Amino acid sequence: MGKRTLCIDIGGTGIKGTTYDEDGKALSERIRIPTPRPAEPEAVTAVVVEVTSRAGDYDRISCGFPGVVRDGTVHTAPNLDGDWSGFPLAKEVEKRTGRPTRALNDAAIQGLAVIEGKGVELVLTLGTGLGSGLYVDGHCIPLELGHHPSGLGKDPKASYEDLVDDATRKRIGKKKWRARVHKIVEQLLPIFNPHRLYLGGGNSARLDPSLLPDGVTLVDNSAGMLGGLKLWQAHGSWSER
Repeated sequence: MGKRTLCIDIGGTGIKGTTYDEDGKALSERIRIPTPRPAEPEAVTAVVVEVTSRAGDYDRISCGFPGVVRDGTVHTAPNLDGDWSGFPLAKEVEKRTGRPTRALNDAAIQGLAVIEGKGVELVLTLGTGLGSGLYVDGHCIPLELGHHPSGLGKDPKASYEDLVDDATRKRIGKKKWRARVHKIVEQLLPIFNPHRLYLGGGNSARLDPSLLPDGVTLVDNSAGMLGGLKLWQAHGSWSER
């Protein structure tokens, strides 16, 4: 039997986990536990460990995290609480579970599941916030695009995330939210000139694929999990270094 990978997705509202075999077949049911509040390092790690205890047999772990992660260490966590800077997420989970663990930005992991691995490819994830992943020939480049001033809307200092995060979607309604997503896509396409732009995350299901420009693809949210499997398979292309 090949290696079994427990793929964990740490989100702003929920922490999810599923175990897969090397072919991407689910070996466990999807586990979801609400993200604790305040979402500080110790509380979140404790929930991650609880997910691992419910996931059956597995050989290794991947963690998708909503912030900048380098070599398994968290540098930013804008939608969580407390001091995450410098927190060794991968080492801490590995220590508590006894299983080898890798961690990476959640949007970057989602991209690993869908990219073709050639040219420039851009991933945007629409969820609690706005995640992003940029790839050149399959190699991930650190990119926190969501917190960059967009220059769009009434407030030119508003970030991309400010315009389309989940709280804003609920406040302005789906129609206006969709229009904002389209404006962001239209602005980013000529900046990065990607071979393909992928839209993922839980809120991407609220978009109409027929209204998106050519070269833009909607991604099923399950990619956030399957990308965790790729994190162990894509040696040399998974690390944000």
